[in-house]
Amino acid sequence: MRYPDLEIDLLRAFVAVAETGGFTAASEVVGRSQSAVSQKILRLEETVGRRLFERTSRALNLTRDGEQLLVTARRILELNDIAVRGMLEPATVGSLRLGVSEDFVPRQLPSMLARFRRFYPGVHLELMTGLSCSLLAAYEDRALDAVIAKKDGAAQRGRIIWREPLVWMASTDYKPDFSKPAPLVLLQPPCTYREVMIQALDSVRREWFAACTASSLMGIQAAVAGGLGVTVLGRSFVQEGLQILRAPEHWPALPMTEIVVIGEDTAQAELVQPLISYLTGSLSGATANAA
Repeated sequence: MRYPDLEIDLLRAFVAVAETGGFTAASEVVGRSQSAVSQKILRLEETVGRRLFERTSRALNLTRDGEQLLVTARRILELNDIAVRGMLEPATVGSLRLGVSEDFVPRQLPSMLARFRRFYPGVHLELMTGLSCSLLAAYEDRALDAVIAKKDGAAQRGRIIWREPLVWMASTDYKPDFSKPAPLVLLQPPCTYREVMIQALDSVRREWFAACTASSLMGIQAAVAGGLGVTVLGRSFVQEGLQILRAPEHWPALPMTEIVVIGEDTAQAELVQPLISYLTGSLSGATANAA
């Protein structure tokens, strides 16, 4: 039995809609109008003979068949892009020293780097992770070619590639006692998170004390999950064992955190730019959902 061929542009539209959660956001990703994206989804549904989305006035969700197809569609698109790039572009080779802050999308970064390796197997990636301040110091000392780090409020440098809201978080069994000072879990200064916490609590005249000081974000997460106190981190750091605190009168609203890339226009641009383009492209769906 001969099965119908799946068209790449239909699959690309399908994946964009699934990842962004809507036709409008997906149209920006694939560079087509909203109506064109909608028509591509209808054509794909006709091809496979299954409904891929459940549409309501408020939400657009994948059906069970849609969830199954999404896994395969991503693999097909990845293989297609690898094949086309191999034909149209010379192989990218060389060595890149990249610093990636612990702040940057902790759950998504490993898979992004793994997929980048499959696209650019000729690039030797020397990866350094750590706090933004340490990575920026290494970049200034020319120990790194490029850095993905939290934006330094005092310095307007770098291109913003990721934004997410900051949230107050504590362990799931945390029981606040607002008659006592807030126990904070902090990074050592200088630290933007530390400054944001203190300024926010000062704005509502809430007393606090340093219950724990850690040297890494992993240490912060462990201390908070262990019940030592409350902290502020990006929403993507919320994991099992942690909860977001939502009492504005005690836990004031917080700004967005911004991640920037520095060094993409240096002598290593031919290596930096493909990586940054790939990472930002992979984040497009997540950014739309976070907006």
